[in-house]
Amino acid sequence: SQRDRVVTEDEWLQKWETGNTGFHKKRGHPLLQKHLDVLLNGRSGLRIFFPLCGKAVEMKWLADMGHSVVGVEVSEQALRDFFAEHSLPYCEETVPEIPGAKMLQSTCGSISLYCCSIYDLSSSIVGKFDGVWDRGALVAVNPCDRKRYVSLMITLMEKNSSYLLVTVLYDPNKHKGPPFYVPEAEIKSLFGDHCEIQHLQKVDDFSDRHRQWGLDYFLEVLYLLKFV
Repeated sequence: SQRDRVVTEDEWLQKWETGNTGFHKKRGHPLLQKHLDVLLNGRSGLRIFFPLCGKAVEMKWLADMGHSVVGVEVSEQALRDFFAEHSLPYCEETVPEIPGAKMLQSTCGSISLYCCSIYDLSSSIVGKFDGVWDRGALVAVNPCDRKRYVSLMITLMEKNSSYLLVTVLYDPNKHKGPPFYVPEAEIKSLFGDHCEIQHLQKVDDFSDRHRQWGLDYFLEVLYLLKFV
């Protein structure tokens, strides 16, 4: 069952090394483009967090709008690829609080990407955030770590912040994950004590990749979590 499935850090690093990154969207995610105003809520100059960011192109997009973007990713290659693919100069520094961690920051300062385990972060290191774009993070976290992940995310959120969360629905008996199947009932049990949860949209994202996994449907579901 998916409950017991554990994907190691080395497995994620290997996905990046071998180019097995079908989860990366080269053109950005249509759900974020469509619902961006919900995340921003009329505000400018926000601090926006990308958990397990990979080389998400939306980080550049939001930084270009004047927001400050912080990401975390275990693969250094993914982060270097991000800066290279956008021709962004960056500098690199150690993170004194986290042994072995690096922070890669665009020279203009608007994008700061931490190379470490997300569980090594805390608000004392990265501060708090006005918004989160969680696409491919909660669904990638090992099911046994979900409560730990959500507890951390809650400590990183400012009051009145907006959290856009994308989950996936499919027959979990036919694919072991990741991405993992996360039903709405679990979203409510994980976040319900801390947020208002609003279901925004469900879209069919079925592709040949999912057919190769043995699936016959694959849906993405977008939620808005409001920390009140």
